[in-house]
Amino acid sequence: MDALMKDLRFALRLLGKNPGFTAIAALTLALGIGANTAIFSVVNGALLRPLPYAEPDRLAIVTIDRRDLGHRFTVSKADFLILKERMRSFESLAAFTPDRVNLGGQEPERISAMWVTADFFSALGVPPILGRSFRPDEDRPGSPLVAVISHSLWQRRLAGDAGAVGRTIILNDKSCTVVGVMPPDFMALRKTDIWPILQLDPPTRHSPFLYRLVGRLKPGVSPQQLGAELVAMHGEVLSAWPDPQKSDWAFAAEPMKEFIVGDVRPALLMLMVAVGFVLLIAMANVANLLLSRAATREKEIAVRAALGASRWCLVRQLLTESLVLAALGGAFGLLLAQWGVDALPALEPGNLPRLNEIRIDRGVFAFTALASLLSGVLFGLAPALQISRTRLNESLKESGRTVTEARGRQRLRGLLVIAQMALALMLLVAAGLMVKSFARLKEVDTGFEPAGLLTAQLSLPETRYPKPPQKEAFYRQLAERLRSLPGVQAASVSNSVPPEWLDIVESIEIEGQPVPAGQNRPLAEELVVGTDYFQALAIPLVNGRPPAPQDNADAPPVAWINETMARRYFPGGDALGKHFHAGGFGPEDPWITVAGVVGDAKHNGLRAEKAPTIYVPYEQYPFWGGQMYLMVRAARDPLSLVAAVRREVQAMDSTLPLANVKTGDELMSLAFGRTRYQTTLIALFALLALLLAAVGIYGVISYSVAQRTHEIGVRMALGARPRDVIRLVVGQGVRLAALGLGLGLIGALALTWLMKSLLFGVSATDPLTFASIAILLAGVALVASYLPARRASGVDPMIALRCE
Repeated sequence: MDALMKDLRFALRLLGKNPGFTAIAALTLALGIGANTAIFSVVNGALLRPLPYAEPDRLAIVTIDRRDLGHRFTVSKADFLILKERMRSFESLAAFTPDRVNLGGQEPERISAMWVTADFFSALGVPPILGRSFRPDEDRPGSPLVAVISHSLWQRRLAGDAGAVGRTIILNDKSCTVVGVMPPDFMALRKTDIWPILQLDPPTRHSPFLYRLVGRLKPGVSPQQLGAELVAMHGEVLSAWPDPQKSDWAFAAEPMKEFIVGDVRPALLMLMVAVGFVLLIAMANVANLLLSRAATREKEIAVRAALGASRWCLVRQLLTESLVLAALGGAFGLLLAQWGVDALPALEPGNLPRLNEIRIDRGVFAFTALASLLSGVLFGLAPALQISRTRLNESLKESGRTVTEARGRQRLRGLLVIAQMALALMLLVAAGLMVKSFARLKEVDTGFEPAGLLTAQLSLPETRYPKPPQKEAFYRQLAERLRSLPGVQAASVSNSVPPEWLDIVESIEIEGQPVPAGQNRPLAEELVVGTDYFQALAIPLVNGRPPAPQDNADAPPVAWINETMARRYFPGGDALGKHFHAGGFGPEDPWITVAGVVGDAKHNGLRAEKAPTIYVPYEQYPFWGGQMYLMVRAARDPLSLVAAVRREVQAMDSTLPLANVKTGDELMSLAFGRTRYQTTLIALFALLALLLAAVGIYGVISYSVAQRTHEIGVRMALGARPRDVIRLVVGQGVRLAALGLGLGLIGALALTWLMKSLLFGVSATDPLTFASIAILLAGVALVASYLPARRASGVDPMIALRCE
């Protein structure tokens, strides 16, 4: 221990005497370690840290798996009630569905909500910090409406009053009693202000499918047992709700953590690989700095060896210096990482799960310490072994030159540069593919025009708008008032806003095309829309007529379909005037007439393929009538209409808050959020890697020029011209770069194959990206080699020979 303390004091003293070297090395490491720490904090918060619930490994989410579509959907009320009553694998099972609700008071507002059944909080195992959770009988139809609220809503609207439990609030125009307040950091699947009780009446039909289920498994229940019981439950549901067609679906359960973070895992792991490459390149640069500095320390090392220091003592001392540098780099890197985590929201990471749990904690601090320690050992070990092999008799000569050792260090420096170039190329290719993929995503034809579009959400309380005709009249009158506003070109309503949309898929049957028994019915996405919907979104009408006020509940059912549905389900695409069924095909599901065909529009995500889509008039589909989105097409800046739209809503009902107000451009920005975040980070890390690699090759060639000054002087004295010297020096850099590029291309093929799921519209082996990145890196290597070569070509032969 005493020897280690002496080594530490000597290392601190030595590094303090060389502040320039110390600052450059520490900063280089700080960039690599800081980037790794920042991304690890994201990975730790989203993927590694256990969910903040009691025994989270026993929590599972139940959905419907459509094997024919490769997609999972929500379950129906009928499904939930059967599973809750008959399943034995779950200790508790609850249904939930997200929503936005109107909170009344002096300042009405629209808040995020999640309707949940009574077992929701007991399933998660998180009790309120104030009050209680739900009683078993409170989700029965007819029971008084109760709710648990978030800590933030308690502070914001109830001033953190300890007597808030038992108070009555107005929720969707109904009296609701607050029974509990959740902890400050509690978040169930998404940010939520309030959890009202979900009361489910006995179903009269199998659909609609609106709910997800969360269940707590009984101790000892394995995934295989759960899967087997869900298969049995599928049969019981089909017995309770017979279907003459083959039902190619099944109940599926997945761990709650997988449900929350499963789709972001590949992207986050890719980011970890990217920052790992940056750290390796930074370590190679610092190793090269140490090797460069070794030339000035040969006599020091030789003297210490001559005085009796063993090779192990020399290696230990040199490694101690490396570890001190790594510790400095880690400390500065931690500061950079904290800044990066704080800046994370500004990068608009989209719907990144568990964003509130991303922070620098003890686990992240431990990761930084471990990364610093390993970095210090890795970048310090090879230089330490090289330097400690100094030959005493040659090093102690007045003009001694340890040629063999210099060549050994030069080979090591060359290998480090080759590794840097390979890693930089792999990272740049990945970044190039991501940038190209993002560009392709932005070029996707959405089918609608976001510029000039204003959207907002409204919800009509059941107490004042209990019947569908009342809701229909409200929205019809509101749309008419909005159309009369100056600068408004069109106004309508719908149950959804593009381009991201909740999955609502209906089974259909085309007239004259019966589905054989045992086969699946065709499927189509479905939206409910109002008059002027297609004009408001600028979706072109290809054939037929637009929706009209006459398409009401008293008129025969009509619908508009997109071109994809017309081509796929109607011979020759001739769909106008044809008929189809949608839904359960019972007596309440009459034939629907195709009144028009419109262009394809993205409603279910920018990455989704064009899908058959049905648009039905909202007055003929009262199920969605209470909660709708306004769509307003503006002739100028849509934000200039917000105040006027709000005034019109307040003029019709002063208690209704206008929520989720967004322009079409903002909707598109949200849709790009996660992809833009991933692409931006990988591109930044790739540019940093490129810079570090350029510095690395420049340093190696500069060092080589310094070591070969005598040789260059001899060559020039014997008649070599400056361009010959430039060719000699640049050739060395080009050879190193070529080896690095060759290895990097092989590595890039393997790396990009792993990131295929992150790409859109571009192949993981896109030859143009590979070629352009290789040419870019070759150009950078050429420039980095040319600068010291140009300096070498100006060497005065007499001075070079005299210095030897």
